[in-house]
Amino acid sequence: MEHQVFVPVPADDLRAVLRDPARVARCVPGLQQDADTDAGPVSGRLKVRVGGSTVTYRGALAVIERDPGHFTFEGEGTEVRGSGTVKFSVDLRLSPAEDGTRLDFTAGATADGRAAAFTPAAAAAAVQRLLDRAAGQLSAGSALGDPVAEAEEAEESAEAGPGFVEDDVTEVSASLFDTEVPPPSLDPFLAGGFEELDGAPRPPAEAAHARRTMIGRSAEEVDHAPPRGRYAPVPAPATTTAGDSLRWIAPAAALALASAVVIGRALRRRR
Repeated sequence: MEHQVFVPVPADDLRAVLRDPARVARCVPGLQQDADTDAGPVSGRLKVRVGGSTVTYRGALAVIERDPGHFTFEGEGTEVRGSGTVKFSVDLRLSPAEDGTRLDFTAGATADGRAAAFTPAAAAAAVQRLLDRAAGQLSAGSALGDPVAEAEEAEESAEAGPGFVEDDVTEVSASLFDTEVPPPSLDPFLAGGFEELDGAPRPPAEAAHARRTMIGRSAEEVDHAPPRGRYAPVPAPATTTAGDSLRWIAPAAALALASAVVIGRALRRRR
């Protein structure tokens, strides 16, 4: 099968990506790399969708540079859920074009298992879709640059020191402990400000500290003081108990009994 893709990237940038297996692995769409690097930098699980079916393969890929404009990809994989295998080879030629590069793919493969049951048209459409996505990832990967080179540059900058500057710029460094701390805003006698306030001399440092301490205590007392005015709490009404009522009933009953005795004796005398 032959396929062509145009990418708006110079051929030199594409060659730089293809010569780095780690960057090639990031350009394979859907590749889940294995943590074990013994199988190679371009190895892992690849999910391929053909028609209405999806097959997942586990395998490895090798990149061979035939010449500066000719690369060959050779790989093989085994079905994760099955015993089918597939072996493929893809030739890639880089042809400089106006405002970019033309990628010419020539692919061939042998397969058994589930892949052998797919129709040639469905298999070709799946491979073309995979190559188109890989070309897009290759173009994007060349624009991002080489992460290894960027890490090396960052390491060299760190070894040179935080104050290292290549241009003719004077190095400026200051310590946090050398920075002057401004006085608190509660102190009316600010440093460098008024020497006297209302004719009174500036108090010593102990007096200023005591004044700030009293101000802090006053604020704390105000915060804990009960609210006043319309927000003051309403006192609970006084409740009467049965003991209080009995305490007044006993004297009243004694007074009524004594009055009845006196009135009864008075009526007997009149008779």
